Amino acid sequence: MANPTVLPFIPFTRPSFDEATIAAVGDVLRSGWVTSGPKLAEFEAALSAYFGNRPVRCFANGTATMKIALQVAGIGPGDEVITTPISWVATSNVILSVGATPVFIDIDPVTRNLDLNKIAAAITPKTRAIMPVYLAGLPVDMDQLYAIAKAHQLRVIEDAAQAFGSQWQGKRIGSIGDLVSFSFQANKNLSTVEGGCLVLNTADEARLAEKLRLQGVTRDGMDGMDVDVLGGKDNLTDVNAVIGLHQLKHIADFQEKRTALAGHYFEVFRAKAAQHQLSELLLGLPVASYSDRTSNWHMFQVVLPLDRLNVNRAQIMTKLKELGIGTGVHYPAITGFSLYQARGYRVEDTPIAAQIGQAILTLPLFPGMSTGDVERIVEALLSALKKHLKNSP
Repeated sequence: MANPTVLPFIPFTRPSFDEATIAAVGDVLRSGWVTSGPKLAEFEAALSAYFGNRPVRCFANGTATMKIALQVAGIGPGDEVITTPISWVATSNVILSVGATPVFIDIDPVTRNLDLNKIAAAITPKTRAIMPVYLAGLPVDMDQLYAIAKAHQLRVIEDAAQAFGSQWQGKRIGSIGDLVSFSFQANKNLSTVEGGCLVLNTADEARLAEKLRLQGVTRDGMDGMDVDVLGGKDNLTDVNAVIGLHQLKHIADFQEKRTALAGHYFEVFRAKAAQHQLSELLLGLPVASYSDRTSNWHMFQVVLPLDRLNVNRAQIMTKLKELGIGTGVHYPAITGFSLYQARGYRVEDTPIAAQIGQAILTLPLFPGMSTGDVERIVEALLSALKKHLKNSP
């Protein structure tokens, strides 16, 4: 008896590097200048142009980018920063790392981003900044965000780690706003393998960011050196920068493919949910579109109807893995982690985030996928859900 056909595994994400990029990395390695150098300067200039000629500085990772943004804003011990509990834990860890206190407010159940209508009630005399997160690449209402910040004289540090290429009213995220942080980690829409950049407001802020990323050092002439601030070791290498330069050439094509795949997800979910008599489960899909904002479709996430299932999320993920489909969790509520529980945070204080953090599931989405992959993923997920509905035959 012939063996059944084994379908290829679909990871939840996979970066796209072409042969020209691989060759360019080889050129940098052969050049002998592999740490921060001419390719970094070229990458920062290209990013500055991309963001409307604002100052841009690159860093070893998106975590350093956010931490240095807080330092540039002068935020430290005794200060409070309002943010969301649904994010990669780095968002709040960097607040702790500068000695400040994260203040978590609940999320909007539709966008899954920070609920801007709840910010005012959380502001105290210690509040110094708001740090929104653009989950899966979807921005918040920028007009409302900055109106709040202006009214209360707060800095805004945008955790746009997932939002490279997203837009607000036709303007790129990063081309507007205050301090805007992006990640170039391996699963991001633009990847340098590891890395990130910070979009700043002034030349003075850019100079401070440069010092903070490399031990606080400034140089003068051939041998002059001074250190006047406490910096770290967070510089981006030329190896990473040349990858970024080549990724930037393809970002429009990547975006087009991601948008098309996301659109196909919606079409297939609607069609197959009707076939499976599971149309009510479409309520767990992300927002398809907004008139004022454009997502870069960094991720395609669904919220599982756990109250209707006789299994948990992990069991659904395991079943999909057995069928050759990778998934991810982005993210459990930060306030449920032991580090934060020990500091007195409670998951139940943000009930919407608690519920979504338990049920959200990231499905595969990356430019190398096909429409057939989308159809296979949706069919597998809906079949698993139907099989495990409570009281199903």
